[in-house]
Amino acid sequence: MGIDTIVSPTLPPAGPAATPRMPGESAARQCRAVFLDRDGVINQVFVRDGKPYAPTALEEFSIYADVPAAIERLKQAGYLTIVVTNQPDVARGKVPRETIDALHARMHELLPIDDCLVCPHDDGECGCRKPLPGMLLEASEKHGIDLRRSVMVGDRWRDVDAGRNAGCQTVFIDRGYREQLPEHPPHHVCSSLGAAVAWILSEHRA
Repeated sequence: MGIDTIVSPTLPPAGPAATPRMPGESAARQCRAVFLDRDGVINQVFVRDGKPYAPTALEEFSIYADVPAAIERLKQAGYLTIVVTNQPDVARGKVPRETIDALHARMHELLPIDDCLVCPHDDGECGCRKPLPGMLLEASEKHGIDLRRSVMVGDRWRDVDAGRNAGCQTVFIDRGYREQLPEHPPHHVCSSLGAAVAWILSEHRA
């Protein structure tokens, strides 16, 4: 099964010469991106018994206060902003796909997101469900992204491991959930997207 797409150490310095190309790598693959998990990074979640739950209706969709300014800072710095989100409740029959589409339409109205890739599958059904890197690889091919110069930001172990599996830098937003930690240590740990962006831009300037 494929990926559903809704269109709408330190980081190396910018510029075409910043990262040497691998054999066979396209010269056009020069874009940098910040990949963003959705629930718990962009929008608030409902935490029950230490586990986060995504909104299941449009009226439950609430963006964290620091997110618009954080994404605008990334855009001004030249990063593509791409949401990569697991939504297994579609496969589990708990949330209609139309609801997911409505949530993402609202997100695009409120934020300058460049693209949104969705995995609607459950475990073992595809190659795109994080921690597998399928969505990041798909975005890389579609937008000409250099994954080694890009960053994955998420609030769960699956996000960090997906970023590592794709060859990206990783930022873990620690919301204090009671669940397993990433298999691979993140490059940075913080408490919000605003703090994650501050680190990304600071490392870029170094």
